[in-house]
Amino acid sequence: MKNNKMMSRVLSNTAAALLLGLTSIGAHAQLATNLAIDVRAMSMGHAVTADPPGIMSIHFNPAGLARLEGRQMNLQFLGADFSIESEFSAPPGYNVFGFSDDPIVCADAPNNGSDVCNDFKTSKSSIEGVSLYLPIINDVVNLPPGPLLAGPVPSFSIKPPGSKFTFATAVYLPMAAGFYRDDNDAGNFMGRRVALNRITYLSPSVGYQVNDTLAIGASIGFSYQGVALETDMRAPNELLGFARIIDESLCAPFKGESNFALDFVLFGICNPDEGLGPFKNLASLDVQMDQRFSPSYNLGVLWEPRDWFAWGAVWHAPVDVSMRGKYSIRYSNAAQETVNGIGSSPTGAIALAVLGIPSRIGEMDTGMISMDLTMPAHFQTGIKVNATERWQFNVDAVWVDYKQWDAFNFEFDGPNAALALARLFSPQSTQTSLSFPLGYESTWNLAFGAEYTMTDRLRLRAGYEPRASAIPEDRRSPMVPINEARYYSLGMGYRWDKDTEIDVAIATLRSRDSIPANTSCAANCTGINNVIYNPYAGLDIETKATINMVGLAFRTRF
Repeated sequence: MKNNKMMSRVLSNTAAALLLGLTSIGAHAQLATNLAIDVRAMSMGHAVTADPPGIMSIHFNPAGLARLEGRQMNLQFLGADFSIESEFSAPPGYNVFGFSDDPIVCADAPNNGSDVCNDFKTSKSSIEGVSLYLPIINDVVNLPPGPLLAGPVPSFSIKPPGSKFTFATAVYLPMAAGFYRDDNDAGNFMGRRVALNRITYLSPSVGYQVNDTLAIGASIGFSYQGVALETDMRAPNELLGFARIIDESLCAPFKGESNFALDFVLFGICNPDEGLGPFKNLASLDVQMDQRFSPSYNLGVLWEPRDWFAWGAVWHAPVDVSMRGKYSIRYSNAAQETVNGIGSSPTGAIALAVLGIPSRIGEMDTGMISMDLTMPAHFQTGIKVNATERWQFNVDAVWVDYKQWDAFNFEFDGPNAALALARLFSPQSTQTSLSFPLGYESTWNLAFGAEYTMTDRLRLRAGYEPRASAIPEDRRSPMVPINEARYYSLGMGYRWDKDTEIDVAIATLRSRDSIPANTSCAANCTGINNVIYNPYAGLDIETKATINMVGLAFRTRF
């Protein structure tokens, strides 16, 4: 019975990995939002609530649409380059139940007969290129190494002569991120391939000029959202170390033998030709989900009592997302043989039945999966001050309600082995559902922008935004490397003629994180109760994420 409880904990890490992977892609998508939506906003550090950027006021403050005159068109060309790097190293005294020959941090020759590593190394992980989940073909595509380019991204507005109403619509990408790694990359246990897309394809919006100083506005966004994840999984904890001891020591004399007495006494634990160990792959996970029609809305207000001062605010309402898709879990040979070996024993089969665990698993579980969640509400307010004729300063305060993410819940179209195992350790889970606790925190941060009018035609801009982290320290992971971050930007605007303007911007978002061994139970917790997926248990982890962006916008009246 003890051996079977051990195996149930071991394989429940597969279910936990499924949860962590799905949780991480959702969280990563939200935490990287508001980037590369509008070129002028990029250059001002997104501090534009009181000084909305033309037609893309649709996103930043719909009340700003009321300032537009006549018919206008905006074409934007955007580029983004993603860099995600991680380092894994072994702290002094590192071992898992006495074993330290983890190939991620051990430079010894493989299969050298030693369970102890004599030469530790620092292993580095980096992404190879950008991946996108395409709605038309419903599949993930790996782009050639290099930046992600988008454009021309159009938007249009119209204000009838003498009207107080301005109407507009735009196409934009609130989220567009993804990556893939080399097959042998050390980071593949936290995402071998990830894709995150939210494309707003229609956004009917209106701005209304209440009086000379006050405007209000609203926008509705119709969007497509898709996520995909492929990852390898392992569980280097004490239970897997004990499994390796059993396989290499207790079971060694009985390899190749099978009889009723051995099966009865040893619960079939020695039947597999290949046993489990703390540094072996358990399974591979592949998930794809999307929602083709995901509506949202924004509300805004803009007050301009003086030529030199303005105040604005925008409310991005919470968005209900209901994604549906497919999943597959491919179990490793060692995992299959271990469970099936126990199930082939009379005593093992009885023990598994008592625990509600199947006595046999196949090579793969496949089916349909769904995930309902609410994207957090977002509130932003700020001021614009023209300190002199040439200098303008913007300051915004940004709040995001990540606290409502207390847990993510997943529904499956039927029972599978991973769900059966997870039910033992997750009271909120059932035969067809899984629940993963998050404990995220709502965040406040400031954003700053400055504009210098050099000539009647040329304006220079700069921005800075220190972003707070919604992820508690005990939930950090290389899968979601954007925690506390710093955003820097530069740009300029050039008036080509009385009807045409050109904006240019460059920006970078940088985030670094340190996760010492045994400090995050979403990455490197150790111990026998390590059921939550921790593929780098006991290791020190350093992460670095960089997103470099460029933009060019062409705005004209027609």
